[in-house]
Amino acid sequence: MAERIFKYVVLGGGIAGGYAAREFAKQGVKPGELAIISNEAVAPYERPTLSKGYLLPDSPPRLPGFHVCVGSGGERLLPEWYVEKGIELILKTEIVKADLTSKTLTSAAGETFKYQILIIATGSNVIKLSDFGAQGADSKNILYLRDIVDADLLVETIKQKKNGKVVIVGGGYIGLELSAAINLNNLDVTMVYPEPWCMPRLFTAGIAAFYEGYYANKGIKIIKGTVAVAFTADSNGEVKDVKLKDGRTLEADIVVVGVGGRPLTALFKGQVEEEKGGIKTDAFFQTSVSGVYAVGDVATFPMKIYDELRRVEHVDHARKSAEHAVKAIFASELGETIDAYDYLPYFYSRSFNLSWQFYGDNVGDTVLFGDNNPASDKPKFGSYWIKDGKVVGVFLEGGTAEENKAIANVARIQPSVESSDALAKAGLSFACKI
Repeated sequence: MAERIFKYVVLGGGIAGGYAAREFAKQGVKPGELAIISNEAVAPYERPTLSKGYLLPDSPPRLPGFHVCVGSGGERLLPEWYVEKGIELILKTEIVKADLTSKTLTSAAGETFKYQILIIATGSNVIKLSDFGAQGADSKNILYLRDIVDADLLVETIKQKKNGKVVIVGGGYIGLELSAAINLNNLDVTMVYPEPWCMPRLFTAGIAAFYEGYYANKGIKIIKGTVAVAFTADSNGEVKDVKLKDGRTLEADIVVVGVGGRPLTALFKGQVEEEKGGIKTDAFFQTSVSGVYAVGDVATFPMKIYDELRRVEHVDHARKSAEHAVKAIFASELGETIDAYDYLPYFYSRSFNLSWQFYGDNVGDTVLFGDNNPASDKPKFGSYWIKDGKVVGVFLEGGTAEENKAIANVARIQPSVESSDALAKAGLSFACKI
């Protein structure tokens, strides 16, 4: 097959790939210089939609409605946009070999792509139950959610199993958002996770108690402190039971697994420096190999605000890191410099009528404030994290746009606080007055 040559290649057609493409266009990339290579069949889209609105029973969003960059209030980049900008969007193409020395990528079909500058935006793949050796994990209707193909299969299976029983394996982001969406489809939902409370990487026990109570009030059953170890199937090969480590057995017409992901870095093993599970970069996302950048989930980068290397799996960082890398590339070509990436960690989620945001670092002592009664009509509560006498992180459920800006500001400037008691008494007003 003929070799294809580009000045710039972005490997990965997820959110980071889409936002990189937009920034390349802003920077004046010339027609024919840039290729986006993706193993998906569609142009880059806002992936968070899949675990939120996509599964709702009434008026769910569908493509082309949520192509990037609508998730940040920007222009929607339809497939024709790439054509208009002279950007080669190469879909349904799996890269199986990357040689950073010869600057060559090779596809499963044997195509080769040469580049001068490479941005690795490969993201993560889901961890599967088969990775743990779970018996029966290959049964039909044991589903995962990573891309739109997975989402379409889940939607179709929900339709087929009306009023059925669904077991959600995992109590993190995906588990909580999918439990809510599937519950709204009038299916019987049970969540199972090994931790003492949901979303333990971020939530405190006090925060988690609200969501667990709220979900229970919606009819979602929660089983904590155990894991799914085996699955049995019926004569059609479809899952019918989930066996738990504590000895219980749950009926299931559908099992949806959300137990995390792993960054897709295997193509580059031994060719770039790695750290903390990702590809090590500088503050402009350049790796240890000149002309090779890594962004989004796969990048372990210097987090300026905390003066340490971190890897962040979140859509907000995927967008911003991709844009920053492209700006850095063009600045370098012009012999100019840009500011180092200065990222404030930000996470958010929406489910049912709930919406929370978190900014900063969840380390140190915590102070819970506000109305966290799961039965409240309009719950509004939050938590501060205090380290060395300073507020370093803030969580808020039910905040307005202005209040969410206020908590972001607090996490950024890290104000001193007199005492936990004073902070608890002040509650949200503390953030709003900073």
